[in-house]
Amino acid sequence: TEQAVAVAGGIIGGILLFVLLGITAYLLWKKFCRLFSYEKLINPVKTTNANAICQHQANSEIHLKSTSRSRSVPFIIPPTLHGRDWIHLTNEEQVQEDRDPFMTPQSGPRSSFHSLAGAYVVGTINPDLYKFPEDKSETDFPAGSIGRLWFSIEYEQESERLLVSLIKVRKLQPPADSCSPFVKIYLLPDERSYLQSKTKRKTLNPQFDENFVFQVSSKMLLQRTLKFLVYHVDKQKKHHLLGQVIFPLKNEALTEDNKLVIWRDLEKENLEPPSEHGDIQFSLSYNDYLGRLTVVVLRARGLKLQEESPAVGVYVKVSLMNHNKFIKSKKTAALLGTPNPVYNETFSFKADQTELDTASLSLSVLQSNKGEKTLLLGRVVVGPFMYTRGRELEHWNEMISKPKELVKRWHALCHST
Repeated sequence: TEQAVAVAGGIIGGILLFVLLGITAYLLWKKFCRLFSYEKLINPVKTTNANAICQHQANSEIHLKSTSRSRSVPFIIPPTLHGRDWIHLTNEEQVQEDRDPFMTPQSGPRSSFHSLAGAYVVGTINPDLYKFPEDKSETDFPAGSIGRLWFSIEYEQESERLLVSLIKVRKLQPPADSCSPFVKIYLLPDERSYLQSKTKRKTLNPQFDENFVFQVSSKMLLQRTLKFLVYHVDKQKKHHLLGQVIFPLKNEALTEDNKLVIWRDLEKENLEPPSEHGDIQFSLSYNDYLGRLTVVVLRARGLKLQEESPAVGVYVKVSLMNHNKFIKSKKTAALLGTPNPVYNETFSFKADQTELDTASLSLSVLQSNKGEKTLLLGRVVVGPFMYTRGRELEHWNEMISKPKELVKRWHALCHST
């Protein structure tokens, strides 16, 4: 009997051991299968197996080599979150139905992330959306450009010094194949003295990185204007003016903690001698949609001041007329003691498109002295055929033919009223 009990116990123990090994093998097999399968989500995503993943990965690598248009990066839920309700991983947001195109996982090119077992691809990230905007100042040049100049300005209140850094010039258009440029810097209205950069040999894109200092009081600072003249030196040592930049300081907040880096396109200097009473330069623009007439008073030159002194103020009065009747007027700030003032001030007037055949603009340059009445230095009228001829009529017609575009021109001043 004892021998029979021992045999029965051995049989039962063997059966239990076999069952335990079977359960263990089953659990291991089930776990192994889980690692190479995708769980079906509430928002349906196609399941795949390990072989399909490898095959798709190989195909995606070939696709990435053949095209560079799409650079999206897959956004995945890692395998460690397997089995969780992934809807709650997005701050309680609800998964929308497939009919919403903004929530549908995109099927762009995939990367090696797909070889991670159990990872759910729920969308892609476009890296271009997170890039800083590119600086296009060195690539976007307007048609007919003759060059572009970069500089910085800073003002030291305590020492009353204006610090000007000449940085660089790009895309110069010299009269010959080779170019050896340099820059003269003026602080207007003083046109007798200037500071000059070094000459850069044989380059259309000179890099200067030079610093200049002008002594100017804080009271007079906003009355001053920086003028940059870019020259080319030829083989005979003759200087040829390539372009200029005029930069008024009145609209800038200059402090020691505020170093402004600025670029401006070069302009051609008006080499014609001033007219008898001087000239004025301004831009016109008409917005037909808003019914708005815009005037930008830029500068004047060769003015015949009645008295040249710091107490003399010169300003421009812009008046809108209709059928020779006064409608509205605006005026610039008065600049002191200069026959070549630079304003760069913009004014807008309401004018219906049907009124452009009867409307006109009058720009008067006036001199004001303390305790004395205002003197008229010159005046110009631009408008349609019933009021003007020549350059004034051409300027007005060009403004109408180019809506929303600033049209800039010089005009001779006269004393007619």
